[in-house]
Amino acid sequence: MRFKKHKYNAKPIEFDGFKFDSKKEAKRYLELKVLERAGVISNLILQPKFLLQDSFKYKGKTQRAIFYIADFEYIKDGKRIVEDVKGVKTEVYKLKKKLFLKKYPQVEFKEIECN
Repeated sequence: MRFKKHKYNAKPIEFDGFKFDSKKEAKRYLELKVLERAGVISNLILQPKFLLQDSFKYKGKTQRAIFYIADFEYIKDGKRIVEDVKGVKTEVYKLKKKLFLKKYPQVEFKEIECN
């Protein structure tokens, strides 16, 4: 399988039947799978999608909804946790993160930084 070159030099990888944007993201997936098997976390979801803004009409033209797609979501100690593995924080990512934090204050957000 061929992957398109990533603009931030991350190396896409396929593992366990899933495509990951980077080796770091695949590594984090492995760590979370171990935690899930050990019963530390539950309900692991890959690439959960969150609505940030509904679609709407402006001057007769439909404006698409805006979504934030995280890397992982799971439950730990009764809390809903969302994680994003980040190497480069784009301006779009920073904006969507702020919108996510505002709209979903009940969800704990974790940013896993990698260099």
